[in-house]
Amino acid sequence: MSLSMISPTIPANEEKRLESIRKLDIIDTFAEESYDSITKLASEICQTPIALITILGSEKNWFKSKLGTSIPELEREFSFCGHAILNPNELFEVPNTLEDVRFKDNPLVLPLESGVRFYAGVPILDEEGLPLGTLCVLDSKEHHLTENQKSSLKSLAKQVELLFEYRRKNQALEKMKNDLDENNRILREFASTVSHDLKMPLANMIITADILKAKYSDKLDDDGVNYLNYLKHSGLTLSEYINGLLDYYSSSSLHEDTHQEFFLNDLLEDIIDLLQIDQNCEINLPDNNLKIFGNSAALGQIFMNLISNSIKYNNSEKIIIELDCTENREFYNFSIRDNGIGIPKEKQNNIFELFTTAADRDRHGKKGHGIGLSTVKKLIGSLGGNITITSEEDKGTHFEFNIKRSRKVD
Repeated sequence: MSLSMISPTIPANEEKRLESIRKLDIIDTFAEESYDSITKLASEICQTPIALITILGSEKNWFKSKLGTSIPELEREFSFCGHAILNPNELFEVPNTLEDVRFKDNPLVLPLESGVRFYAGVPILDEEGLPLGTLCVLDSKEHHLTENQKSSLKSLAKQVELLFEYRRKNQALEKMKNDLDENNRILREFASTVSHDLKMPLANMIITADILKAKYSDKLDDDGVNYLNYLKHSGLTLSEYINGLLDYYSSSSLHEDTHQEFFLNDLLEDIIDLLQIDQNCEINLPDNNLKIFGNSAALGQIFMNLISNSIKYNNSEKIIIELDCTENREFYNFSIRDNGIGIPKEKQNNIFELFTTAADRDRHGKKGHGIGLSTVKKLIGSLGGNITITSEEDKGTHFEFNIKRSRKVD
């Protein structure tokens, strides 16, 4: 059959328009309530049985949302939307398709009883003003939109544009997340390689320094003995640094461990035993021995780092550390307060950043690596919580943090 209908022309910016559609990556995606609610509103406002959100590809007109039809797509040459996008800043309305030379022989119009008689579409634009498709309404009888209906249809089309913008931003965030995950994977592999390749030579260096000191100390002057001590100290420092990096890059996997039920004070007592505290130190456990269902390994590492820091960065004759805990419906809340050297105000905003330290030296004169608190913040974040700090120089530091309660499955 020969048709006298006029197929829509191809826009001058067609390649850029199609590239924008490819980047949006929306064709053949599943139906979404946020889009379907817009077609429902468009149908009700315009009093038409059919409403569509379309994406106009190179050959097909695909429907992201459709109301009143089961057709998933149609040929672009028969598409009303192909005409609508030619004037991207205007609403395109055809009150009666039988009276419009562009559509009177269109296969969608020809069925006299059920064919499309009315069409109105608003182009949906990307951030550069390129038309990607339309929000359109259709009817099987002649129809005329009121000015209010036209204004409402344009407003709804703007909402579709916002949804497209959110989709693009979510795609960018997802790509950024994937890139970060890949970078972290590479860093973890690097840390593992460093651990494997350096730990044994470092251990040998430390042991050799001890052997040389034990065997030849009577033949060395004071400088020689000091050199051996310095060699051992440097080896131990580097070993601690490597262990800190390994802890940091492995901490992201701790929150995946199986949750279990445990008492907080039992966990804290185990940590204090592991620290082998030999200073004049008083650690006061919470009065409330909280029963927790959660990740004991992750929480243990958090307290291990915080208590260790409270001891290392403390010049008081008697170290005092106060631990406390509470709970509510959503979170476990924890507190650790010490009488240490405190953290300067100018450092408090970035104290949780990697390689940032509270002081140049700890109570033993050793320089910190700035990994522990960064690991703490990372772990707490993975457990759905947050950490804050209150500190005053020479008066102590108070950390407060929470972790999201886990639901126990029977």
